[in-house]
Amino acid sequence: VPRRYYLESLMSYVLTFSTLFSGGYVANSLAIMTDALHMLTDLSGIILTLLALWLSAKSPTKRFTFGFHRLEVLSAIISVLLVYILMAFLLYEAVQRTIHMDYEINGDIMLITAAVGVAVNLIMGFLLNQSGHLHSHSHSHPHSHVPQSNSPNAAHSSSHGHSSLAVRAAFVHALGDLVQSIGVLVAAYIIRFKPEYKIADPICTYVFSILVVLTTVRILCDTGVIILEGVPRHLNVDRIKEDLMKIEDVYSIEDLNVWSLTAGKTTAIVHLQLVPGSSSKWEEVQSKARHLLLNTFGMYKCSVQLQSYRQEISKTCTSCQSSSA
Repeated sequence: VPRRYYLESLMSYVLTFSTLFSGGYVANSLAIMTDALHMLTDLSGIILTLLALWLSAKSPTKRFTFGFHRLEVLSAIISVLLVYILMAFLLYEAVQRTIHMDYEINGDIMLITAAVGVAVNLIMGFLLNQSGHLHSHSHSHPHSHVPQSNSPNAAHSSSHGHSSLAVRAAFVHALGDLVQSIGVLVAAYIIRFKPEYKIADPICTYVFSILVVLTTVRILCDTGVIILEGVPRHLNVDRIKEDLMKIEDVYSIEDLNVWSLTAGKTTAIVHLQLVPGSSSKWEEVQSKARHLLLNTFGMYKCSVQLQSYRQEISKTCTSCQSSSA
């Protein structure tokens, strides 16, 4: 997906969020402000994507030899915490309104603002749908499901596949936003013509707060795995070990570490023991292992250490000794 697409989406989300939140504040409607809060989570996602694109162009430094990819993870946690703080405030207000019922809502402004939210989501869904169709028509060649090679054609095919999936995922997400906006519009219609049913406003706040949690808990889980240097959910360490063991002259895998620098950038360090008498094939084995990790499993970086098999592990590799103990 081109950078221009994210910039255009960013501008539209900023404008829509500002309109909804200010309209909800003027109308004294928590439901609209919670709808705007849900849109803030989408806005945070786009900002993080742009941040990742910017960081990918920055070179590592002497102090930060891996680069600045973890800034994306840190930004994700901060943005989610900000959303939770705002959501807690809105929930507190919703509880107070439910208990005391001493509030007034401007039904006209609420109805107009909710209608604007529905219209914007309809337009964005239409544009995303058109973008997906245009992309599929212009790149309709078949995509292979076999492990990708290092050829330019394979990389070209992969990039188009991921772009198409990204647009479709954004369309589905926009559809969910549209359903939520329609719910706010229905509540606004009820409150405008039946003010005695103003309890619909805090009820919408409760429902939409649950949706906000459901859309952000995955972000927290993924960032937690990255910070704890866990294996990404799309990789299977046992499968990696099996494929490494299939390489000729590999006797055993002494150590294997797989973790993520950030989302989509996985790193691996592997220590292989080779069969005795295979020292002349070390370069070939290392090349095959690197090709397997980088191309088949899509690693961002990898390091392959080789050693001839011995009955006792060499005292020079303390990390392997501790992992095998």
